Amino acid sequence: MTKWLEGIGKDEDVVVSTRVRLARNMENYRFPDFMTIDESEGVVHRVLNAMKINDKDNLYRFYQIKDLSQLERNVFVEEHLISPSLAKSSKNGSFLLRDDEKATIMINEEDHIRIQVLLPGLNLEDGLKSSENIDNALEQNIEYAFHEQFGYLTSCPTNVGTGLRASVMVHLPCIAMTGHLNTVIEGLRKIGLTSRGIYGEGSKALGHLFQISNQTTLGEREEDIIKKLNKVIFQIVGRERSTRAYMLDKKRIQLEDKIFRSLGTLNYSRLISSAEAMTLLSNVKLGTDMGIIKNMNSKDIVKLMIEIQPASIQTNIKKDMSKEERDIYRAQLIRNNLVSLEG
Repeated sequence: MTKWLEGIGKDEDVVVSTRVRLARNMENYRFPDFMTIDESEGVVHRVLNAMKINDKDNLYRFYQIKDLSQLERNVFVEEHLISPSLAKSSKNGSFLLRDDEKATIMINEEDHIRIQVLLPGLNLEDGLKSSENIDNALEQNIEYAFHEQFGYLTSCPTNVGTGLRASVMVHLPCIAMTGHLNTVIEGLRKIGLTSRGIYGEGSKALGHLFQISNQTTLGEREEDIIKKLNKVIFQIVGRERSTRAYMLDKKRIQLEDKIFRSLGTLNYSRLISSAEAMTLLSNVKLGTDMGIIKNMNSKDIVKLMIEIQPASIQTNIKKDMSKEERDIYRAQLIRNNLVSLEG
C-alpha cells in the first residue's frame, strides 16, 4: 500500500498530503443512518452500476466492510484510504478503491457517497479536479439530492452546500517545539478553518502531523474554498520554514541534538510504542528535510510512519499480537528500515 505517496508534490518538506472529499446523497433515499438494509443495498447497487458504465479499464476494486476483518479495516484507515467512520459501518458500508490508491469512493458512510482523492504534497487544485471528474461521471447515472438554494444535501449540516471538505496534512515540528502551535490553531479557528489529528475528526495529532481543513461549505464556491485554504497553507508553510531557519541559526546544537538523539533511539530501541516512534520519526523527518541527516528520503520516513501502526504491523506479520509483541516488532522493523535507508 501507500501507493498514493508515489509522485512528487509541492512543498513536501512541510506538506505530507492533500485530501479532497465530496459528500453526495441520492435523491429519494433516506440518509444512511435511517436506511433499511434493502435501501442501503439499493445504494450500493446503483453506485456499482454507475461505476461499471464509467470504469471501462476496471481500475477500481470493490470492498464490503462486513467482509473485512477488524484488522483489515484498521489497515485501510491507517493508510488513510477510508475514514474511521466507514470502518465501523456494518450496514452495507463499502468502498471502491482505485488501483493507484489516489481515489476512493466510500458508500453508505455518513452520506451515501463520499468521493476522496488523496495526493502527495500540496495539490489542492488537482485534487479538486480529480474528485469532480469522478463526481461528474457518477452524476450521469445517479440523481443527487440537491436544493436550488442550499446546494447538495448532506447528513451533517456543515457539509451542506458544495459538500466539499478539503484538507492538507502538514508537518509542523518546529512550530510545536517553539510553543507557537496553539496560536496557529486558534488563528485557524477564527477564519473558519480547523485542525484535526492524522485520521481526521476525533483523532489525535501524532508525530507533529496535523490536518487543516475547511469547516463549512454552505454559501461558498469550491474554487473559493480551495483558494482560501491554499493561501493559509502557504502562510503556515512559510512560518514553519522560517522557524526552522531560526532554530538552525540560533539553536543549531540543540536542534541537532534532538534529531540525532531521536535517530539513535530508533536505531537501538528494542521496544517502542507507536506514539513514541511517531515523535522520534517526526524529528528524523525534520532532519532529512533540513539536510541535517544525509542519505535519507523524508518520504520513506512518512511511509515508515504508516507501516508501524498497530494494524499494519499485524497484517505485515500475519498474526494477532499483544501490545508488547507489537512494540518489539515495531522496534525491529524501524531498525531494519533505517539500516536500509542509511545505505
